[in-house]
Amino acid sequence: MSVISREVHLVARPVGEPVPTDFALVETTLPDPGPGQVLVRNEWISVDPYMRGRMNDSKSYVAPYRLGAAMEGGAVGTVVASGDDSVPVGATVLHFLGWRDHALAPAEAVRVVDAGAAPAQAYLNALGMIGFTAYVGLTEIAPVREGDVVFVSGAAGAVGSLAGQIARRLGAAKVIGSAGGPEKKRRLVEEFGYDAAIDYREGRLEEQLAQAAPDGIDVYFDNVGGDHLRAAIAAARDHARIALCGAISQYNATEPVPGPDNLFLAVGKRLTLRGFIVGDHSHLMGEYARRAAGWLADGDLRVEETVVDGIDNAVTAFLDMMRGANTGKMLVRLSH
Repeated sequence: MSVISREVHLVARPVGEPVPTDFALVETTLPDPGPGQVLVRNEWISVDPYMRGRMNDSKSYVAPYRLGAAMEGGAVGTVVASGDDSVPVGATVLHFLGWRDHALAPAEAVRVVDAGAAPAQAYLNALGMIGFTAYVGLTEIAPVREGDVVFVSGAAGAVGSLAGQIARRLGAAKVIGSAGGPEKKRRLVEEFGYDAAIDYREGRLEEQLAQAAPDGIDVYFDNVGGDHLRAAIAAARDHARIALCGAISQYNATEPVPGPDNLFLAVGKRLTLRGFIVGDHSHLMGEYARRAAGWLADGDLRVEETVVDGIDNAVTAFLDMMRGANTGKMLVRLSH
């Protein structure tokens, strides 16, 4: 039962902000799965900021995308043909061959998930690497302690919208979030449980953070870099911890971006700034899965999604996400 599938290829390396012509939607024919393979009909695919780095031909913690080949990313779908008894037809699976309608994958490269316990797309969001990233950052990288003041940048995004909620459940006394625009600022407080919210477009970031946290901050979860990291260093109390998760403000830069000009404060304040790659912390996945499942079941974790329909709109979804058009996790829903 060969299947005609559409997939998104990277056809040019972006310079600065990616443009639609850097990508192409290509039709391909997939054969029946052989022994040890499964054919998956993708239903949800993830677009994420880290993918911008993979579009560059440069060494990083993950290999760059190949030109003229389908891109990769998280996806959830249904097995429609199987050459492996351990992954039966009809199973819902999580895998890394997104950016396409159908995926032919080795059986060991997919993970069967329980679509009855949570919506399938939750495994690309709170029950997947997105939620796990927030958890690792706030438990192992910059541990939240009882009574801490926590600051999160990119707080209305996929990781940030969960990070603030997780910080609260880890014992934070006050959680402050930064986002762009009055609507996101409102939602941080009213829907995601932040105690205070900053619209970084409204004025000087350091002054707004000082007003929200007059006695300083103990933990900063950094999704943005740049002026947000500078403001966090300025507001940090002695022995504060900073988790360097991402720097989306710099991903489209065409020249090296200077670091914070107040980094010297880290010495006197004895700060800890630690970058991390979530894949290095898989030993915590079971612990997080148990805790997150409980939080979701109790209604203690609000999960937000921005959904775009169709593989033909996947590039638009990615570009919009990079510009901050999403609240919560940006997902592409595929119809067949």
